[in-house]
Amino acid sequence: MRRFIIAALVTMASSTLARAEDIVLRGMGSFHVGGRVAEIHGKPVRDIVRVPGGPSSKLDPNGAYQVEQMYAQYFLPKNRKGKLPLLMWHGGGLTGVTYETTPDGREGWLNMFVRKGWDVYVSDAVERGRSGFAGADIWPGEPIFITYTDPFERFRIGAGEGSWDPDPSKQKLMPGVQFPVDAYANYMKQIVPRWLTTDDAVIAGYVALVDKVCPCVLLLHSQGGSFGLKVAEERPDKIKAIVAVESASAGNLSKAAALKNIPILMVFGDNVDLHPRWVAYRKLDLEYANAVRAAGGQVDVINLPDVGIKGNSHMMMMDKNNGAVADVIQHWLIDQGLTTDTGGKSRPKRRAVHS
Repeated sequence: MRRFIIAALVTMASSTLARAEDIVLRGMGSFHVGGRVAEIHGKPVRDIVRVPGGPSSKLDPNGAYQVEQMYAQYFLPKNRKGKLPLLMWHGGGLTGVTYETTPDGREGWLNMFVRKGWDVYVSDAVERGRSGFAGADIWPGEPIFITYTDPFERFRIGAGEGSWDPDPSKQKLMPGVQFPVDAYANYMKQIVPRWLTTDDAVIAGYVALVDKVCPCVLLLHSQGGSFGLKVAEERPDKIKAIVAVESASAGNLSKAAALKNIPILMVFGDNVDLHPRWVAYRKLDLEYANAVRAAGGQVDVINLPDVGIKGNSHMMMMDKNNGAVADVIQHWLIDQGLTTDTGGKSRPKRRAVHS
């Protein structure tokens, strides 16, 4: 017992030291990839005032427009340990901010995995954030917006429909939830609109990123999980591992065999069985996992409560125990031989639960 206590104290001290040390990079930057030029014709020309009090000028909406490009930024640690770039893809109604500083001001997975020695690429999907968006003349349909209560009730922060209340004392939380509820207002400032008609453009942008940066490892979340698995179906030679964090649906079952040579980890948080939406998505994810396995592939499934990590919401990279979840992912990546880090003799063995 004394030996285990000492090991735990050493691990805690090491983690504290890692957070205290400066992040030293050998490079950082950003770029756009993909996109196309779209043409608009037959629209009326009108006069507008571009700046209050300024002169009027002609606005002619007809012509060529650059659309559907994707923005990515990268951070390259000086002490590189990951053998390949690690690409982080976000979920629906969100941007790459998902992986940056948490709503309550702690380090996010971007910093954590840079500290672990990975070249990290964080992107804003087509239609989100710094990737920009197109008008209704180019994209059919309209953007959809998320209400203030929606993520609270849908992402297993609160205990489902009706759990939100502006009075914190009246909010009904999921059992043991690790999301920083006091910082929920900051989280909501990250939300952006999304479209229901742009999936092909989003996937094309991600394919362009993979073609530029990879071979690589994909770390996917929510809607980004479905996109990532479909991109891997198109570029199986460029994707060397996939970590899908509560993927909101999966890839195409008919194409799952394309991933037979790509090790995959699916991670699920806590209280999944208490929300029918996530029960349904997990069922779809596991069906896809079984299709990959049937083709001879490897899919490991970790339900975090089964390895002693409890209370995680859908936004587990922001949860108070996000470091523990990052460690689970890192240990799996080490086990796949994707980093020069051996993980240390005292690291806990995380059991992959095949469901």
